[in-house]
Amino acid sequence: MATPQAQSLVLSFEDARRMVEDHAAHLSPGAIESAGLLLSAGRVLAETIHADRDIPPFDRSTRDGYAVRAADLEALPARLKVIGEIKAGPLPGDSPRKLVPGEAFSIMTGAPVPQGADAVVMVEYTVSRGDHVEITKSVAPGENIVAQGAEARSGSVVLDRGTRLNESVIALAASVGRSQLQVFSRPLVAVLTTGDEIVDVDARIAPTQIRNSNSYSLAAQIQQAGGEPVLLPIAPDEPRRLRELIEQGLRSDLLLMTGGVSMGRYDLVEQVLADLGAEFFFTGAKIQPGRPAVFGRVSPAAIQRYFFGLPGNPVSTMVTFELFARPVMEALAGMPPHPLTFLHARLKSEIRVKPGFKRFLPALLSGKYESSQVELMPWQGSGDITARSRSNCLIVIPSDREHIPAGEWIAVMPR
Repeated sequence: MATPQAQSLVLSFEDARRMVEDHAAHLSPGAIESAGLLLSAGRVLAETIHADRDIPPFDRSTRDGYAVRAADLEALPARLKVIGEIKAGPLPGDSPRKLVPGEAFSIMTGAPVPQGADAVVMVEYTVSRGDHVEITKSVAPGENIVAQGAEARSGSVVLDRGTRLNESVIALAASVGRSQLQVFSRPLVAVLTTGDEIVDVDARIAPTQIRNSNSYSLAAQIQQAGGEPVLLPIAPDEPRRLRELIEQGLRSDLLLMTGGVSMGRYDLVEQVLADLGAEFFFTGAKIQPGRPAVFGRVSPAAIQRYFFGLPGNPVSTMVTFELFARPVMEALAGMPPHPLTFLHARLKSEIRVKPGFKRFLPALLSGKYESSQVELMPWQGSGDITARSRSNCLIVIPSDREHIPAGEWIAVMPR
């Protein structure tokens, strides 16, 4: 049962998020290890990557067409002599000779632009006539050409330490010749679901029992954030066994617990943590769903371990992970802290709520840019996994708003 002191640690969303970010900013990532490109996806770069040559390494054509001198196209249509063809890849024999006035090279996308040419005219604006080409559209110098070194100069930084390795980052690392990367180890994140009513997914289930979905949703979120989930057995509402499992979870880099953090008689998590000497930074946040979220720290064997107690309702668990646990998780994975960012969309239908809580409610976002619209999903509260699975964002409702009319721009968090 929560103590009176713990009850006083309920913060606004902004203060709770700031508290988490402040602690995350002082965390150090784990060990550094080498990983191949195919195994580095989702990891965090532990080194700075430099370009091994100019990118692109030559003036590159961005279109199929003809390499020309822009000055030759001042009078249209222009008739130029075609003196050869240049395609992408190694050049056979000697490099093409320098282009002189009145000449053109047929050129393919990605091919090097020959000396003397300063533009490429698209093939759509040309007509081939034997060994000549007739051109019907002028071009400006530099048009349809990416200059050598325009993307990066040899020796310049192309990837910073702390960068999350997604597909585009991996492609860039490959383009500068890196088949192995130094990355931070994935932090081990223990997941402990509590409650006598919770049973394993494949267990025989009674009418009043609930299958354990929280461990699996959290494991997926942990993996997406760059961590390695460690699923612990379900903890009963019994202090001794709960303490054993919490102590086991504190051997990981971060402990996430779900359930047992409310005000009920059998909500024992805070009391067990207090008995372990935990320091609580907050025991609730003025949000919906997810009000009874807990954040703190324990120092077993003089090693600081952070923990989060997340509400047991599945949607609350998912939302509070994103709002509070993710910054700590990402810091342990090697990423620098960064603030929450929001998109904005027009509200399809009005919203009426009671003020006092900042709300993060499942919604459906459609359209793009100025035409984007968002609408609340019909849902039955923070246990409604179906509504959350069908949503693609969360509508963010400020704590001081009671009525938001249709058509107003509103903040959303995409999934």
